[in-house]
Amino acid sequence: MIFKTLFDCMDFSSWLLLGFALLLLMDLIKNRRPHKFPPGPWAMPFLGNVFTEINSKTLEKLAEEYGPVFSLRRGSDRIVLVSGYKMVKEALVNQLDSFTGRPIIPLFHVIFKGIGIAMSNGYMWKMQRKFANIHLRHFGEGQWSLENYIKVESNYLCEAFKEEQGKIFLAILFFNMSSGGPFNPHYTITNAVGNIIASVVFGHRFEYNDNSFRKILELDNEAVMLAGSALTQLYDVFPRLMDYLPGPHQTVHSNYRGIVKFLTKEIEKHQEDWDPDNPRDYIDVYLAEMEKKKDDPQAGFNPEVLVVCTLDLIEAGTETVATTLRWSLLYMMHYPDIQKKVQAEIDREIGQSRQPALGDRPNLPYTDAVIHEIQRHGNIVPLGFPRMAQKDTTLGGYLIPKGTVVATSLGSVLHDKNEWATPGIFNPEHFLDSEGNFLKRDAFFPFSAGKRVCLGEHLAKLELFLFFATLLQRFSFSAVPGELPSLEAVMGFTYSPQEFRMLAVPR
Repeated sequence: MIFKTLFDCMDFSSWLLLGFALLLLMDLIKNRRPHKFPPGPWAMPFLGNVFTEINSKTLEKLAEEYGPVFSLRRGSDRIVLVSGYKMVKEALVNQLDSFTGRPIIPLFHVIFKGIGIAMSNGYMWKMQRKFANIHLRHFGEGQWSLENYIKVESNYLCEAFKEEQGKIFLAILFFNMSSGGPFNPHYTITNAVGNIIASVVFGHRFEYNDNSFRKILELDNEAVMLAGSALTQLYDVFPRLMDYLPGPHQTVHSNYRGIVKFLTKEIEKHQEDWDPDNPRDYIDVYLAEMEKKKDDPQAGFNPEVLVVCTLDLIEAGTETVATTLRWSLLYMMHYPDIQKKVQAEIDREIGQSRQPALGDRPNLPYTDAVIHEIQRHGNIVPLGFPRMAQKDTTLGGYLIPKGTVVATSLGSVLHDKNEWATPGIFNPEHFLDSEGNFLKRDAFFPFSAGKRVCLGEHLAKLELFLFFATLLQRFSFSAVPGELPSLEAVMGFTYSPQEFRMLAVPR
């Protein structure tokens, strides 16, 4: 009788309010913090902490308040964030097998589908990563090694810079176009770096005026930048809803589809003239492996996975190294005295008669220290890529249940006040001992660590040293008068410099 009376008294607004209250109660019960789970800020009902920006400054404040292991909620999903060298090392190195999984990230899953090298798990991941490692190692040997490819590409890059500077002088001389001067090196550098991994994957490089490859680089750069925005990451919270709504997530997906189409065409060209007895590159040896692994479908050697593996290699082998090199030019413009010291060391040890080689690195400790400090201070990939707990484990005294998404703040390691003398200042002395010799640092984690450490770490180190040393040997870099570029980063999936123009004066 009481319930019938209440039912008769309730109007539409009352029912709406009751429905909301029930949903709110269900959300509170469903999303209550698990026992001994890492603490974190208050989460909004239904949404969680979707409006909490995940950047270095925010994470630093949260770590100060909640400790080096804390959590955030995105919708109904909880993410554990690990901060500081001691705890990140504990997660990635000391507990080597605890956080090797890769979670499903809806924004990327649309394209990567949990296959390939970067996003796969289990047996497929082990097989695909092992295969890529073997090929990269094999490619590093012989007359046309990775070092030779990088040295040749460094020459192309220097010629491109000279041409840009030559255009400037001609414009000023013949047309009095004083406004023509400086140039933006963004995509020339990206093309040069992209050509190294392209040589490995496709067996050839692309000219800097190749519009098709330039377009792919632009699409990838835009996708990487958009992927870090809070609006784009709403897709991870409400993927089914966001599929029907406009927004930057649609651009990310569209860009990746354009890249996949380009890669598919390259693979089809290889299939047309493939000679199993004379493999030219990664795609050729992968096609051969597909034949060998026909009876092992779980290993994933098939055309669909080949496309995603190719995307993994091209993206991982281009964006971060190119971004680091752009930071290097920016730092040299901001710190001309450091630039002069690098050039003096190169002139003393190598001179101008030959190009820098990998064997010169032990004799260029200051140059090596500057490159490492660019990576440390630039903090290119502040959060790395999310991991997933493979089993119930304990970290920092808290229980991390199996399947929990874990993000390690690499930026907090590279700027840990307990590990670096001047963490907020660009200081190459961080990597030099009292006698000026290069000093390895345990808290240097720009490539992450553990079993999911960046596959291309060795290649990236080669590229950074050879490109940087060659550029500083050939040019002096300076800002346009009255136009010193900012050192404030643009936050995407990576930290990248704002677009800038520069002067590259041949030495």
